[in-house]
Amino acid sequence: MSLNRVSSLETFSILPNDQRSRRSSDASARSRKLSFNPLPQSWDPPALEQIHAVGAFEVPKWKRMLQVTATVFYCLFSAGIVFGYAAIKPVLKDEGAYRDVCQDGSVSEDTCVEIHLNLMFTVAAVATNVAALPVGAILDRYGPRVCGMLGCVFLAIGALLMSFENKVPFDGLLFGYLFLALGGPFTYISSFQLSNAFPRNSGFILALLTGAFDASSALFLIYRIVYEKSGRAFGHRRFFLAYLVVPVVIIVIQLTLLPAQSYKTVGELVEEIEEPIPDDGPYDQIDEHTALLHEEERQHREEVVSGIQDLLGSAKADKQAKREERKNEISGVWGVMHTHTSMEQIKSPWFILICMFTVIQMTRINYFVATIRPQYEAIFGSVDKAIKLNNFFDVALPLGGILSIPFIGLVLDRTSTVTVLTALVACATTIGFFGVIPKMWSAYANICLFVLYRPFYYTAVSDYSAKVFGFRTFGKVYGTIICLSGLFNFSQSGLDYLFHETFGGNPVPVNLMLLSTGLAIGIALVTFVAVKSRHIKRKMLEEEAQTAFSTPHWG
Repeated sequence: MSLNRVSSLETFSILPNDQRSRRSSDASARSRKLSFNPLPQSWDPPALEQIHAVGAFEVPKWKRMLQVTATVFYCLFSAGIVFGYAAIKPVLKDEGAYRDVCQDGSVSEDTCVEIHLNLMFTVAAVATNVAALPVGAILDRYGPRVCGMLGCVFLAIGALLMSFENKVPFDGLLFGYLFLALGGPFTYISSFQLSNAFPRNSGFILALLTGAFDASSALFLIYRIVYEKSGRAFGHRRFFLAYLVVPVVIIVIQLTLLPAQSYKTVGELVEEIEEPIPDDGPYDQIDEHTALLHEEERQHREEVVSGIQDLLGSAKADKQAKREERKNEISGVWGVMHTHTSMEQIKSPWFILICMFTVIQMTRINYFVATIRPQYEAIFGSVDKAIKLNNFFDVALPLGGILSIPFIGLVLDRTSTVTVLTALVACATTIGFFGVIPKMWSAYANICLFVLYRPFYYTAVSDYSAKVFGFRTFGKVYGTIICLSGLFNFSQSGLDYLFHETFGGNPVPVNLMLLSTGLAIGIALVTFVAVKSRHIKRKMLEEEAQTAFSTPHWG
């Protein structure tokens, strides 16, 4: 979110002197609405100096283009592969996963295997979300190369454990899938800084990376097709041994092409040129060495200014700043908690309600991914229909994520936060109703809406967090929401037990429970934000009216 935004103050600071004087009259008014700071106040300068961030203009354009291309390519094979679980699950079941531990007879063998495999995915989904916190810390401290190479190590460990799961004295499938899940965010999140390589197109680059994350779930679908075409000869052991090529290639790319340090944001570059040059006393008392250092510093700042203008352009930055101001006004809630501490924000209803809503929706999303086939087997009483729907879902999941990206941006930028939240609640409720209707048209409609809703939901939550809580505490607040939501995903094991045992294999009661809970919390969230939004708008109108009344008009 913060990587592709430039405030009017930043634009103002890099303008030539003649333009700067014309803009000074409205700079303060705009800064009140756009108090954007790309760096948190608690930013750690020593960590920044340790990884030696550089400006994108210092790297040739062809190399930056190659870096973005290579990163998008390897994210297709690593970023979110564990979410292709619905595709690889039939392969693992066909090859006898967990049958050796499901012989005690307490529950049916098929139910036991189902619960174990779903737990494997649940742990991976939780790890993917919880890992966002340490990934951010490591990225800030040591840079994207270290972070990316750690991801490669996790991917390699995961692939080896999945290959030799029957030769280790512990649950190799569960821990193997866990390490594959950990490798995803380490490689994916560390690539975000590449959006600063081309500030004018940072949004497009982030969209490409997001699309690669969604499309990576298709890797297991492709493997399952190969597995079936090979007459089940290309088993999961051989596949994951072959997959070791992926972390090896990523390591080579990290060491030879990608930067060891993050690219500086425009905000960091502006801070660099605005920092005053130390005054060492009267000019006639400055020695030759000090004068030379000052001259080098001035030349460096001129290069930075020139680099910023080459990367962004003053006209482009000004246009983007005005567009950003308009988006903030449309939101209706922008800045409401920006001045509060992270603890005050976390204790507020703004956080509690969105966190509760996210917990329920993330659980629903991951539970549906994990149980789509057994759910439709039970609803239709047909294995063939369930397989058809499962196969359609495997294709629709990555495709829906890619297709929805441009439309999500339009919705978030041109509608109010209340409208966005209302759309989220309406979509989630509609999905819930489609999911319990025993008709094939309803099942296909459910899947189509689900694959479009999933990326919309994730992006909308981060957009809400940025607008309400601000970027200064964004990492802590948003990370806490995702972390808590991920931990709550462990409840899927309980939902599995209710589905298979308590309700005798009927998924409808569980889905209705999740639907009603999500709807109740969603209504509370929308109502709260709508009331507060109207209050904020009324207060702004009163302030503008008071300002207009108190300003003298000379005839």
